[in-house]
Amino acid sequence: MRILVVEDENKAAEYLQQGLVESGYMVDRASDGLDGFHLALQNDYDVVLLDVNLPTMDGWEVLELIRRRKQTRVIMLTANSRLEQKVRGLESGADDYLVKPFQFPELLARIRTLLRRGEAVALPSNLRVADLELDPGRHRAYRSGQRIDLTSKEFALLHLLMRRTGEVLTRTEITALVWDINFDCDTNVVDVAIRRLRMKVDEPFGERLIHTVRGVGYVLEARA
Repeated sequence: MRILVVEDENKAAEYLQQGLVESGYMVDRASDGLDGFHLALQNDYDVVLLDVNLPTMDGWEVLELIRRRKQTRVIMLTANSRLEQKVRGLESGADDYLVKPFQFPELLARIRTLLRRGEAVALPSNLRVADLELDPGRHRAYRSGQRIDLTSKEFALLHLLMRRTGEVLTRTEITALVWDINFDCDTNVVDVAIRRLRMKVDEPFGERLIHTVRGVGYVLEARA
């Protein structure tokens, strides 16, 4: 497994690199956002550990650029523990968000969880609801034969909804199953993610498949 550490504080980067190497990972390092982005683009990493406060290009910009091109798993690292920063990271496409200072075993646990989740998503059988088709093995989605470009989080959300077609999922369930972390369900991160998914999956087409069940959550199904 190969990991990229994008961290401008040398001691912190050395600490992460040493711990990850000792845990059996291959590690590359970048000390600024621009170098980190280029490395992430040129190589296939299993996970990118991305600090928010970076020179030349901050972590938010790097994350946005990565998401436009690749679905690499990204864990944001930041000293800012404010809830709105956490929401911003998840809404921007981060797979997880870790606040400094953290214990190294927690970081390892987060990495292993992401890797397991990635394996679980890559199922061979395609899913179909009406004219919407999901190919988990190739990480692709189609509607009426037209390919839909999704971020990794949008894909995971659509995969969940299609696996459980016709079943109403609460916001708390969606948060736990898609983001796989403890998260305040009173925030609107799920609503924002659903809205963005609808813009790609429903709005360009005639039939709406993602429905809101007021006071409960969301369900994906074909309705007459």
